[in-house]
Amino acid sequence: MSHAVEDSNRRMLRARDAMDRDYAQPMDVPALAEIAHVSPAHFARTFRATFGETPHRYLQRRRVERAMFLLRETDRSVTDVCCEVGFSSLGSFSRTFRDIVGRSPRTYRKEAVATGVPTCFAMAWMRPSA
Repeated sequence: MSHAVEDSNRRMLRARDAMDRDYAQPMDVPALAEIAHVSPAHFARTFRATFGETPHRYLQRRRVERAMFLLRETDRSVTDVCCEVGFSSLGSFSRTFRDIVGRSPRTYRKEAVATGVPTCFAMAWMRPSA
């Protein structure tokens, strides 16, 4: 692997690590590009080529993964979970959750509690296919 590719990968990993760590904070492409020390356009293209999804979609998925855990393991309201994982509105949270998981947050909670789905299976099932 060339030095340029390794450097690019490190930069993308740095930004992805920031998304993993600070998923509940507001983040946009310009802020993430600054973390990676590249232009916003270059960051968006390279992130998608490296990880197979856009930065926005990756961040949404990380937030939904955390929400899935909170819905399964706590009795906090869906609205509280929505706010804790970084969504600004319940509507966008519910729509994104349904798009990624295939069911509403409330339905997911009922089914997860009833079936006791292990976290590792839920996480593997949610990963985007290549």
